[in-house]
Amino acid sequence: MIEELLPDSVVAVESYGIPEDDPDTVLFPEERALVARAVAKRRREFASARVCARRAMEKLGRPPAPVPTGERGAPVWPDGLLGSMTHCDGYRGAALARSGDLASLGIDAEVHEPLPEGVLDSVSLPAERERHRALSATRPDVHWDRLLFSAKESVYKAWFPLARAWLDFSEADIELVPAHGGRGTFHARLLVPGPLVGTTRLTGFDGRWLTGDGLVLTAVAVPAP
Repeated sequence: MIEELLPDSVVAVESYGIPEDDPDTVLFPEERALVARAVAKRRREFASARVCARRAMEKLGRPPAPVPTGERGAPVWPDGLLGSMTHCDGYRGAALARSGDLASLGIDAEVHEPLPEGVLDSVSLPAERERHRALSATRPDVHWDRLLFSAKESVYKAWFPLARAWLDFSEADIELVPAHGGRGTFHARLLVPGPLVGTTRLTGFDGRWLTGDGLVLTAVAVPAP
């Protein structure tokens, strides 16, 4: 599903169901050390996302390699690659591209259900909540609060490798645009100075979204300069 949201230069690998990958057998030593004290569920999710990432590496003609975490938990990709990983209940996926083909990439998957009570207010701006109410009235088949949260996650994942700084939920105003069926686009307007991509300073991010199979998927691909 996630491939539908990404340009042709990106390869993606997805897996559905309960993660069963054994961290002790599928992780590189430096990866195992990162989750050695984590609970079993977290270790399996960490491992299964990296299994998807390594399969994507193979699709790009690269040998499987470790994907440790760096600053703020961001994945550290092998030289010449950039990408993004995500997981939620029943789903995990990875999307990769060659460094020269894109500037940055962010994907996110969420279970397609309403956010817990009170979460929308903590992750959204007043203008976003107004648009949420209007969309919910006209398209009640989509959980727009969960979709907004997912879009913000994808934006952050695309932002961080470029800015190397935190982006708060309140620092990007996201407008969700529905299209036909359970899909559409979104635009994130940055409310803080954006990072430079080449010689151009970003003022926002454009993304795409879809729903299906009980999931919400979002993706942001930043073109190379």
